[in-house]
Amino acid sequence: MTALLTCAMAFSMLQLFLLGALGPRLVTELGVSPAVLGLTTTIGFGTAAVLSPAGGRIVDRIGPRRSLVVLLILSAAALSLIGAAPGAGLLLGAVALGGVPQALANPATNKAVLRAVPPARRGAVTGLKQSGVQLGAFAAGLPLALLAGGIGWRGAVWTGAGAALLAGLWALRVLPADPAPPPAGPRTALVPRGMVAWLAVFSLFLGAGIASVNTYLALFGAQRLGMGPTAAAALVAVLGVAGIAGRVGWSKAARPGRAEWLPGWLACGALCAAVLLAAALLAAPLVWVGAIAVGVFAVSGNAVSMVLVMQRAAPGRAGQDSALVAAGFFGGFAVGPPLFGLLAQSGRYGPGWLLVAAEFAAAAAVAVLWAVRDRRAGVA
Repeated sequence: MTALLTCAMAFSMLQLFLLGALGPRLVTELGVSPAVLGLTTTIGFGTAAVLSPAGGRIVDRIGPRRSLVVLLILSAAALSLIGAAPGAGLLLGAVALGGVPQALANPATNKAVLRAVPPARRGAVTGLKQSGVQLGAFAAGLPLALLAGGIGWRGAVWTGAGAALLAGLWALRVLPADPAPPPAGPRTALVPRGMVAWLAVFSLFLGAGIASVNTYLALFGAQRLGMGPTAAAALVAVLGVAGIAGRVGWSKAARPGRAEWLPGWLACGALCAAVLLAAALLAAPLVWVGAIAVGVFAVSGNAVSMVLVMQRAAPGRAGQDSALVAAGFFGGFAVGPPLFGLLAQSGRYGPGWLLVAAEFAAAAAVAVLWAVRDRRAGVA
């Protein structure tokens, strides 16, 4: 089940990493501008942010098995449409459809973990399945990018769509049947409160920075550092591998009493990573160090947030709370790339990476302030 949940997380966001890794090819072959490339991310994750609160309710209502099958089928459909897009119009529509599985991913997989995994192992399993997002980054940045060099970028995207459909059939066969839907109770509020509200704001700033890196890292390598399309895409793969290790490791370390402080420390590490990317304009090899650091620190912050939600969620609220935190994260993904794209359009990548550093600094401030308030509340 852990392997299946990891794959579900990978496919839920594969379109993001494919658009980033194949960005140089899309700009050249499809004629989209860097600003439009950022707009694709805005539309996809804007859709996910808007739908996430409702997605959490849906998962709590229909169960994780049905939710995961729907997630994987919709991921396959969105990737198929991206591969068929003749221009920016259908491309933007396809990524909007891809926002639906993103809205379902965290609540569905978290609900599956709570249902089937003993409490002592939930942190480790959550880290592994959250690392699926970075597995998607690796797949987009290396095997699918290499495949695009041989059969074209459309063939590579369609290959991803076929794999998502197979994963949907796998989920249908191996996951246990969902229990009967619970009786309808009073509608819960869609406005996050307490820890969930703090984590949603933290995730907003963290997501804005991560999305900018995911979308523009390969294009930065190709346009400013003189890298070929395949080598530039490999930056995304390296980020993905580092993110897998970071999410698994930090999630295992996120035990009660320590987990509350990890988001702030990870955001500080992400701030240093963004500075390294800016410094790559002076020393190009630093881009590889920066990509690794973004994976180890920035992308791990979201996994630790989900561990905190699962540790503290009230009974029956895991899906809804996960969705509200994810809504903040996806909101950041919607806002970050267009702001960065305005700078990338004119080749101003240095200020762009400093903007990402500022977003990570804001995430660190929110996380540390919450951890201090939480400790004081616990002492009181």
